[in-house]
Amino acid sequence: MNKKPNVAIVGATGMVGHAFLKVLEERNFPVKDIRLLASGRSKGKKIKFCGNDFKVEELVKGSFKDIDIALFSAGAAISKEFAPLAVKAGAVVVDNSSAFRMDPGVPLVVPEVNPKAIQRHKGIIANPNCSTIQMVVVLKPLHDAARIKRIVVSSYQSASGWGKEAVDQLWAETEQIIKSRIQHPGSSIKVDGVKKVLPAQIAFNVIPQIDVFLPNRYTKEEMKMVNETRKIMEDDSIKITATCVRVGVFISHAEAVNIETEKKLTPEEATEILRHSAGVEVIDDISKEKYPLPIDAAGKDASFVGRIRADESVENGLNLWIVSDNLRKGAALNAVQIAELLIK
Repeated sequence: MNKKPNVAIVGATGMVGHAFLKVLEERNFPVKDIRLLASGRSKGKKIKFCGNDFKVEELVKGSFKDIDIALFSAGAAISKEFAPLAVKAGAVVVDNSSAFRMDPGVPLVVPEVNPKAIQRHKGIIANPNCSTIQMVVVLKPLHDAARIKRIVVSSYQSASGWGKEAVDQLWAETEQIIKSRIQHPGSSIKVDGVKKVLPAQIAFNVIPQIDVFLPNRYTKEEMKMVNETRKIMEDDSIKITATCVRVGVFISHAEAVNIETEKKLTPEEATEILRHSAGVEVIDDISKEKYPLPIDAAGKDASFVGRIRADESVENGLNLWIVSDNLRKGAALNAVQIAELLIK
């Protein structure tokens, strides 16, 4: 791999695509040349990177000539069609979609957790789901110390996890409610006439569904958390159950995580371990009502953890509250960290 690679961004006009560019620039990633790729609708659009304007090109079969690293975030269907073409052209693909995550021949990598897995790649490396990434960054050090037997997680996921259209829905619904309340005090907070991409109104609401329902009555998002966590942690014996909820927040996912360990860990011991863990920042001072908040995590790189306390209903249990920017560590940052491992 070239120490100064040519990089392609697939899905460059999307929210994660913009985050890719921002993270590459912030981390001074040694880009020799950059190619911005998107659908034909965005062809010719200009996007600034490192002070220069670059034109978006239409994604076609020949888009990957002379590309060393291709960062994909354009959906599973696009990845399945174009990632093999990029590999055939000589690029290594870091894919942010669900297309290859559970393929046994494709490493699923979180650099703080399983960096050595990258060595097994055959041209494609999968970026895990955003909700999975922030959780395993916190749980892997505790697993190493005391072996986690069971995980129960409830997520509170922002609109940006769906994409720009869900963010637009949240804004439009919020604006309509505020205008209605100003004009007609006491009016309902239910809205009509706003274009919906989510299953229900998201402003001032929570939706206990992310992605489609599966035959086992779980959603696809919930089963992603189950299966991806086991693959990344390299331990299929961990029992995991998840409930994933969309909330009226623009950026950052939050998770209430309960773990049961083989060896007892006190909250103090867990806190000490996490204070010295890569990619983790502890915010846990209940005397000052300090704990991680989505609004504070937005734009930052860490997985923030707080509310660390014993689960008094079981012998070896802990409760944790984990928050992280889903567009950064949950997507773009993790992919760029993988790219950094590739050029080392």
